[in-house]
Amino acid sequence: MARYREAVCKLCRREGDKLFLKGERCLSSKCSVETKAYPPGQHGKTKRIKLSDYGLQLREKQKIKRYYGLLESQFRTVFEKASRKKGITSENMLKNLESRLDNVVFRLSFATSRSTARQLVRHRHLLVNGKIVDIPSYQVKPGDVIQVRDKSRKMDVFHNSVKRVKEGQLYPWLELDKANLKGTFLEVPSRADIPVNFNENLVVELYSK
Repeated sequence: MARYREAVCKLCRREGDKLFLKGERCLSSKCSVETKAYPPGQHGKTKRIKLSDYGLQLREKQKIKRYYGLLESQFRTVFEKASRKKGITSENMLKNLESRLDNVVFRLSFATSRSTARQLVRHRHLLVNGKIVDIPSYQVKPGDVIQVRDKSRKMDVFHNSVKRVKEGQLYPWLELDKANLKGTFLEVPSRADIPVNFNENLVVELYSK
């Protein structure tokens, strides 16, 4: 399967925004978006050109796709499923992305980044309702319980990540039992609760052409 193998910080710089692709580094003073506040490449320091309507739509699509760590075909599939659901397509799309198992593992702070969360899921370290699920795109449903396998509970990656969570910092649609490395997906989040600064309507306009 295709995979992006270059420096992920370049992706954040290209979009001009933090996509939180490198865990704790994104929260530190070493973040490339802050130290190199210009796009990558030899012309990066020149003034950003004004984008056309199509360019704005494309950049927003790339930003959302990269934020959640999806390839183009995967992202298109998410959009198509959202368009077949009742309701607003753009909101359905974000709700589907937030309900992915790798994203929920990240939001529960079992991992410091979505890429790490995806790897932990694929390596069968996580259970959903007591059963191993190794598919990162698995759609978590309200009431589902996500927990670390007994054999994996001693891994530092989980304990070091969970330590960062302070009281009251968890998202309202999640519940976390830090002592038992267990979390519950209480409900599908509303658009207002999803902490992202995206204009997802531009993606709908792009794919509707």
